[in-house]
Amino acid sequence: MTNYIWVTAEKDLLHKYPNAPRAVSFLRNEHRHNFKFKVYIEVKHNDREIEFILFQRFIKGLLFKMEKDAGNNSCEMMADYLYEQIKERYPKRKIIIEVSEDGENGCIKKY
Repeated sequence: MTNYIWVTAEKDLLHKYPNAPRAVSFLRNEHRHNFKFKVYIEVKHNDREIEFILFQRFIKGLLFKMEKDAGNNSCEMMADYLYEQIKERYPKRKIIIEVSEDGENGCIKKY
C-alpha cells in the first residue's frame, strides 16, 4: 500500500495552443485560465512526515516562480515542471500531479 498526502493551489496564467485543431482555432490566440493544481506525494508513515501546510507553501512558491505567461505550455508540461522541482526536495517518492484549466479539463500524471 502507498500512502499519499495532497495539497491544492491555483494560478492565473495566459497561454495559447498554436497547433489547435481548426474547430477550436480560437485557442491559438492567447487566453487566460485559472490553472488548478493538486499534488499528491508519497509519505512513509502516518504522522505527518510531510506537513500539509509546509508542502502547500512549497508548491505555491514554485507556482509563484512560474511566469505569468505560460506561453505554449500545456497542463502536462506544467505538471512536468512541478515534478522536476518537487523531486529535488523530496527524492525517491511517488508523486501524482493533476493540472486543470479552470477545474473543467485537465491531466493527471503519475511519476
